Amino acid sequence: MYIFATNLVKKYLLMKSFKNHSKVILSFIFCLFIMQTNAQDLKADNMLLFQRSSGGWYKQLRGKAFSYNVKFSALDKAQIADEVKKGEATIDNEATTKEIRYLIKAYKKYNNPNYLAAAENGIRYLLKAQYENGGWPQYYPDRRLYRAEITYNDNAMLNALKVVQDVALKQNDFDVVNSELFGPCENAVRKGIECILKTQIKVNGKLTAWCQQYDETTLKPAKARAYELPSISSAESVGIVEFLMEQPKPSPAMKIAINAAVEWFKTVKIVGYKFIRVPAPGTPKGSDRQLVADSTSTIWSRYYEIGTNKSFFCDRDGIIKYSIREIGYERRNGYAWYGEWPQKLLDKKYPAWLKINR
Repeated sequence: MYIFATNLVKKYLLMKSFKNHSKVILSFIFCLFIMQTNAQDLKADNMLLFQRSSGGWYKQLRGKAFSYNVKFSALDKAQIADEVKKGEATIDNEATTKEIRYLIKAYKKYNNPNYLAAAENGIRYLLKAQYENGGWPQYYPDRRLYRAEITYNDNAMLNALKVVQDVALKQNDFDVVNSELFGPCENAVRKGIECILKTQIKVNGKLTAWCQQYDETTLKPAKARAYELPSISSAESVGIVEFLMEQPKPSPAMKIAINAAVEWFKTVKIVGYKFIRVPAPGTPKGSDRQLVADSTSTIWSRYYEIGTNKSFFCDRDGIIKYSIREIGYERRNGYAWYGEWPQKLLDKKYPAWLKINR
């Protein structure tokens, strides 16, 4: 609207009948400019408050999840300012990447330079956080516990990769960012794909799929939380395969990786069962989750043992169990142990990709 109005007034200035009103019209343009640059977006403005000194964002306030769609009090803002000084940020639970994307769209809508500057600082954070081997840690610069591991869990690394890829390709509104970021982001995508290919698990000389997290130095499958042990994870592997399939010019190595992972999905599918919630009076949730027979259902386990392809499960003690019934109620009902994650990939996305990438 601002651009349209400005161009319209410029045309009027060229018309003789409007020459006497040029000062008024110029004042109108100036007012439009001020309104546009100072336009407010509560969610975007709150994101500016929460951006950490490292350039990224955190996923919690006072140790809990929060919403950007609220008006924070002066006391809240003071506490937020204290937390922001810590610097540590994360790409877990879409943190940092969702803020970057929202701020870019807010800039396109309001033309507020503060939104663009924050988004660009977020992109620089992603570039700083990436390892030379191409992987991204779940947190940066915090390296405690498993936070430094290369993390595919919940699509953390993929979310970062997709942002820098959008910058590199100047797509999805990212054409507005500083052109100095285009080259580094292109390099980050290249390194990220190399990391993906290097971390695909090979068993007896045959490529399979991926683990949730990897040691950042050795690139070997690693443990995160106690019940997230080294494994081949069907859920995270789906997102990785889809990302590789989205590449405009897949290399021979990418094609091999995609085809191998798809074959692995087909090998480990569980036919004739579904994982459902059933009534369980007297339990904390009043229900329990069970694996039951269903001839129409196909599912996948979240974790498969490397080398055997056996489904396994864990309580918070980290001891492997091979039946969902063998773990306690809390973990059995508090984690996504089974799902249909690869189904759409196998039924639609892979066949469509294969037609043009044989």
